[in-house]
Amino acid sequence: MNYFFVLNGKKLKQLAIIILTSFVSAWFLFIQNFSFGVFSTSDGPKAIYKGKNGVALTFNISWGNTKAEPIIDLLVENNVKSATFFLSGSWAEQHPNIVEKIGKAGYDIGLLGYDYLEYDDIEDAKIRQDLLKAEEAMKKLNVKHKKLVRAPSGHFDSRFVKIADQLGYSVVHWSIDSKDWKNPGVKKIVENVSQANKGDIVLLHASDSAKQTAVALPEIINVLKNKHLSLTTVSDMLIEGNANTKEIE
Repeated sequence: MNYFFVLNGKKLKQLAIIILTSFVSAWFLFIQNFSFGVFSTSDGPKAIYKGKNGVALTFNISWGNTKAEPIIDLLVENNVKSATFFLSGSWAEQHPNIVEKIGKAGYDIGLLGYDYLEYDDIEDAKIRQDLLKAEEAMKKLNVKHKKLVRAPSGHFDSRFVKIADQLGYSVVHWSIDSKDWKNPGVKKIVENVSQANKGDIVLLHASDSAKQTAVALPEIINVLKNKHLSLTTVSDMLIEGNANTKEIE
């Protein structure tokens, strides 16, 4: 006995579309979770890189004791009441008097990890350990730091953002790099920072390796004032709800 099957072209087309759609959706979810992780999506934690009001001068410190105090003194002398310092835990332990001076001047303190590690090149457990070690160092020094953290070298991925978020920290990047760490000359540092506009977060350094920052700082402050840009802190950007974020892959 012979059997004949009559296929409806319209139904066959609908079935093919359903199968194709299911395949594409499954593939998208696989790629998203495998390649980028859940925190590369729009609803995950992200790194703060810019605000909407004011300009935030931020200073990284991880080494030395000769440049930080002059920079703090210059900020005070120039009536700068808002600045943010990111300190490595190991440096803070070695220089508690400078850390205290930053706090007494009223400036915000955030974490720069404990050891100067490349967070995009180490395991999750080591990232978490480094952050917790830095936090413990601040507690021992009785430092009331903000729940802000920055990757020491600026290199990081979504894993760092996720771990920091789990520990209650906001990851802070920057929108303007002064490149003072390259010691390109005072004029060039000022020129780089002069590109700042309302909402920018500026990267500067107060480690001994940044030899020209203190010299450039008074002119930087004047340039920003002449542009009618008020100085703020990263934490104030967050409190005001005016911080912008970037998606991290």
